[in-house]
Amino acid sequence: MFAVFAALRKPLRALALLATVVALAACDTVMPAGTGGGAGQRVTPGQPLQVALLVPHGSASPNEQKLARDLENAARLAAADLSGVRIDLRVYGTAGNAAQAQQAALNAANEGAKIIVGPLHAESANAVAVAMAPRNINVLAFSNNPTIAGGNLFVLGQTFRNTADRLTRYAVGQGRDRILTVYSDNLAGQVGRQAIESAIAANGATAAGSVGYEFSQQGVVAAVPQIKTAAETNGANAIFMTANAAGALPLFSQMLPEAGLTPEQMQYIGLARWDTPPQTLDLPGVQGGWFALPDPARAAQFRSRFEAANGNSPHALAGLAYDGIAAIGALASSRRNDPLSRAALTQSAGFQGVGGIFRLTAEGTAERGLAVATIRNKQVVLLSPAPQSFGGAGF
Repeated sequence: MFAVFAALRKPLRALALLATVVALAACDTVMPAGTGGGAGQRVTPGQPLQVALLVPHGSASPNEQKLARDLENAARLAAADLSGVRIDLRVYGTAGNAAQAQQAALNAANEGAKIIVGPLHAESANAVAVAMAPRNINVLAFSNNPTIAGGNLFVLGQTFRNTADRLTRYAVGQGRDRILTVYSDNLAGQVGRQAIESAIAANGATAAGSVGYEFSQQGVVAAVPQIKTAAETNGANAIFMTANAAGALPLFSQMLPEAGLTPEQMQYIGLARWDTPPQTLDLPGVQGGWFALPDPARAAQFRSRFEAANGNSPHALAGLAYDGIAAIGALASSRRNDPLSRAALTQSAGFQGVGGIFRLTAEGTAERGLAVATIRNKQVVLLSPAPQSFGGAGF
């Protein structure tokens, strides 16, 4: 069983990327959308394209040190995979610090970088983008925080809205169209709630109320009767939760069915992945629940290639570095002198990444093609495959 009680006693300090233990620091100031980066840096077709990779080398955290190595190795793997395009990849350490990340970006720009991939934390990404805007340099950051996106800053991470849209669209197609939102009363929970409610409105579902809970063991227990009352009063046929396995999911998955909201009458949906860590699959209450995940076949292919090249499994975020380099390489293959403009980066056709298709939006977020899965007999079962192109099934 999980150390859920200890986890729930710890306040969330920042909005974290889904299915990862790395917390992305919240930013104090957000760069106004539409600032800088429009035309991007000009390049010389056929010549090596200089790309700066900002990763947390030098961080005091052992986990971030490992992540920095995996991000760099994934980026180098992507550069090696490119055909007909040469990437001059230069790596800069940020120590996980915003001021150092900004200085690293300035150094990179002075040395000829045309675009920046990274850094990790939202605060650092914001600082880098602000410094790069006057130089017309775009930034592809390893974040999923939409509040910092815009202008010359794009976030590569899978956003709550992306996940909520995919799952809500699927739920409506299955007749589960009266959705009750259950969210933790903290930053991550509030952002998750907004994503779910926006997805409900955008996909023809009906909002069957919302219930917030204090991010603590007592808060979860106290919320159970409130959730039951709201579900029954509003005729909900689905409950969409922001909880994950490190927080309230183990408690809710046990207590809500015990309170009478059984899986036979209520469809449970998760904003977080319910297959990580692996022991989550053993929880009786998650059986039959729906969640979203990247294209499993492509994710497995990347994991296998990374392990063969580096001797270890990639960190959950390592694929973001591969995606950033792959997108830049695909654009550079056009042989244009402006492949790094905002218009090019946000092309509607998108790119192929380690977890399937993705594209960057005008708002600065990443829209990813996701599969919908459930858990049966403690095994992950796909219900709807990840789309292979934009505009097809799943979008």
